[in-house]
Amino acid sequence: MNILIIGASRGLGKAFVEGLGTKGDRVIGVSRRRPEGLKPPTGVGVDWIEADLSKPALAVQQVISALPEQLDVVMCNVGIWEREAFEPSYAFSRCSDLELMEVVQVNIASTILLLKHVLPRMSGAAKPQLFLTGSTSGLPRSGRPEVAFAASKFALSGMADALREEYRAQRLAVTCLQLGYLNTEDDLSVSREQAAERGAGHLIPLHDVVSLTRALLNLSDASFAREIVLPAILDERF
Repeated sequence: MNILIIGASRGLGKAFVEGLGTKGDRVIGVSRRRPEGLKPPTGVGVDWIEADLSKPALAVQQVISALPEQLDVVMCNVGIWEREAFEPSYAFSRCSDLELMEVVQVNIASTILLLKHVLPRMSGAAKPQLFLTGSTSGLPRSGRPEVAFAASKFALSGMADALREEYRAQRLAVTCLQLGYLNTEDDLSVSREQAAERGAGHLIPLHDVVSLTRALLNLSDASFAREIVLPAILDERF
């Protein structure tokens, strides 16, 4: 199985690289630069494509020229946010025009362009699956003020609905992962139990997202999950 992970250099993307493949699979990571110290499972091949998603047209050329002809799974883990997002100091009126435009450019424009050119590589796959990493910030009544980030994550749901219709005849399974606050300090080398302690119930271990995604990968080709909402257990918004 060939698995493409877009936005794979750190945090959740790196955890996907290290946690999703099984023996014989090939994982292709996409990010501005390849991270050091990757620890994929034994027997999983890892390739890397260096591309800057803040330059969508160039990134598409770099990705497409290096991809294998056939893909089975695409993980679109694209997401940046305003400089002071999720901090008490955040104020929409103080965000620079440049940073707002960059969030839209990376999270929306690059995602649409990449998917346009990447998804044809899934034609003929036995069970093609597309995952879009969203956020609880992109859900109605999320309780968050980050305008550009929320708008870009809300846009993913629209993309997913449209892509399901465009590729329904090809049986493409499109899943939005609407994730709450993640514990990105503890990677998969840390035990799940230890990672779950960080944040005292307000942060989600990366292990949980990887485990959930593995389960979705193992569904039959007769079903799929449209959307998974995964908040932290003590997230009062949900």
